[in-house]
Amino acid sequence: MQGFPLFLSLRDRRALVIGGGDPAARKIELLLSAGAQVSLIAETVTGELAHLIADGRISWAGRAFEAGELAGVSVVIVACDDPVLQGRVSLAAQVRGVPVNVVDAPSLSSFIMPAIVDRGPITIAISTGGTAPALARKLRAEIERALPAAIGRLARFAEIFRAQVRRTLAEPRARRRFWDRVFDGRIGELALAGEEIAARRELIRLLDSARNDTAPARGMVHLVGAGPGDPDLLTLKAHRLLQRADVIVYDRLISPDILGMARRDAERQLVSHAEVVPRLIALAGAGKSVVRLIASDPRAEAEALAVAGVAMEAVPGVAIFPASASSVKSSG
Repeated sequence: MQGFPLFLSLRDRRALVIGGGDPAARKIELLLSAGAQVSLIAETVTGELAHLIADGRISWAGRAFEAGELAGVSVVIVACDDPVLQGRVSLAAQVRGVPVNVVDAPSLSSFIMPAIVDRGPITIAISTGGTAPALARKLRAEIERALPAAIGRLARFAEIFRAQVRRTLAEPRARRRFWDRVFDGRIGELALAGEEIAARRELIRLLDSARNDTAPARGMVHLVGAGPGDPDLLTLKAHRLLQRADVIVYDRLISPDILGMARRDAERQLVSHAEVVPRLIALAGAGKSVVRLIASDPRAEAEALAVAGVAMEAVPGVAIFPASASSVKSSG
């Protein structure tokens, strides 16, 4: 990662914008939607900004920027074409530790403005590190097409029960399985469709069932083929298992790009060839859901796990044609 992604709370905090044109207006609208108190510095303003000022939604100082304006400010955005002013504001902000973004000038910015998909309360931010903003906008459009317009409704529904689920299911893995069933099943469908009463009834029944399920968790090992090391060539099932596993077991043949597809808070264990089978048996015995990423023939490990009585599933990787196949030409 070129930058650390985070979401900054600006509710009732001061934000300073430098510039009087359309780029400044667009940034101000985003800041206002985040609940910020926006101050604008510009000697002249366009019509859209004039309306915001007239409506009392932002404060305006029709003068040149001075470093003292940064006192008490949580974030600064520079949306003007004056390179001297851009440099002055950037330096002043960074000296004071105030996050600053200079539009179309990543080298002067301490943070990048991402492309945003807003499905409140769900927000998805896409950044190319300032290298290709047009690509970020394209990705945003593709995500917007793929994401249900009502997905925010599902998040708000889950929020109602979050504390109750945490109290009822103390073990993190049990909560994760519960929410997977909610979001992937009928309850999620009902919530997305706006049938909240029916969704609540179904969720309460599911939670009662999960509360009364006192059987110990059964561990399982998934031997997942990592293919040639390209994450784009992982199977859909491999992606799904990597997102749900408690533990990822791998060796030095597995690329960091493949490991990067796993759930962020899953435990990762690097093992040698000699210790892999005993480790898998121990983890399954502890009730863990384990993904063993494997770049070689899985049959030996599968046979050893079967002999030990461990529940196991083999998930083959994508088969790849040898490089020489690309040079074969059709005789037609």
